[in-house]
Amino acid sequence: MKIQNLDWDQLGFNVNPSRSMFIAETDEDGNWKPGKIVPYGNISISPASGVLNYGQGIFEGIKAFRSAKDRIVFFRLEENAKRFAASAARVVMPPVPQQLFIDTIHEVVKANEDYVPPIGRGALYIRPLLCGSGPVLGVSPAPSYSFIVFVSPVGPYFKGGVKPLNLLVTKDYHRAAPKGIGNAKAIGNYSASLYPQRLAKARGYDEVIYLNAANEKFVEEVGSANLFSLKGKVLKTPRLAGSILPGITRMSVLRLAKDKLGLKVEETDLELEEMLTADEVFCTGTAVVVCPIGRIAFDAEEHVINQNKMGEVTRELRNLLTGIQTERTPDEFGWITSL
Repeated sequence: MKIQNLDWDQLGFNVNPSRSMFIAETDEDGNWKPGKIVPYGNISISPASGVLNYGQGIFEGIKAFRSAKDRIVFFRLEENAKRFAASAARVVMPPVPQQLFIDTIHEVVKANEDYVPPIGRGALYIRPLLCGSGPVLGVSPAPSYSFIVFVSPVGPYFKGGVKPLNLLVTKDYHRAAPKGIGNAKAIGNYSASLYPQRLAKARGYDEVIYLNAANEKFVEEVGSANLFSLKGKVLKTPRLAGSILPGITRMSVLRLAKDKLGLKVEETDLELEEMLTADEVFCTGTAVVVCPIGRIAFDAEEHVINQNKMGEVTRELRNLLTGIQTERTPDEFGWITSL
């Protein structure tokens, strides 16, 4: 199998154009017309489109890996398909049927399989998008929609190895409100985090920890990742109460922690004070996988977690997850599918 002549070791976690992408559109009745693979490049869209004017859009983040079995594999792709459909329904867009979603991902990756990095040197990041592309002036759903999938080879999220993050708890901004769209992978959720993130980085922090908008005693998420707190043999993560994204890495870590490490896992209201005194704290997501948190600043006081080192449980969970994703470790859960 031919592989692109790229400098894989220099790849960052940023856009690296591939050969082609997929585009499909709806008809006047909201049904999906057959899509097609087109050259990777810019798209044309109405200035009155629903996505540009009212943020009617969602996305997913997926990776394709070149595995130890010399094949290209996906991790829990059906869960991305389910979440994509649920997010679409929340912002009133016609869902992409699960099989069409999966078949399209396979088609795009197959067309760009030589852009999948060698094992251990990155992944092919897959970005499905669904947006209101038709023109609309009043605040209402768009009349037509576009489903786009593009891919980009990416290197490890952390160059030079995983290092504990230095995070800032904010009471000045909230990521999402209860009963809002925090549990959908909607584009607006991420634009809301950009300004607080910029302020935090200007002060030397990597990211922001957001608190629950209804009760600021409880933590919710990092800007684009789920949070976990370990005390003894109990692993806690904020419960899914409508304002937290149901992360696929999150649900996988909960299963691994219980079944493989024998931990007691709890999806619950996680108090900030409890997290600040935890044995280990980490975050999870498609990009970061499992990443330790070493320092947390709150109210001008800095709290050091596990001596600012990756904890044993965090490391075990990360190794278990990446081992399954690259087929270095047997997949006992049926999470891996191949191209």
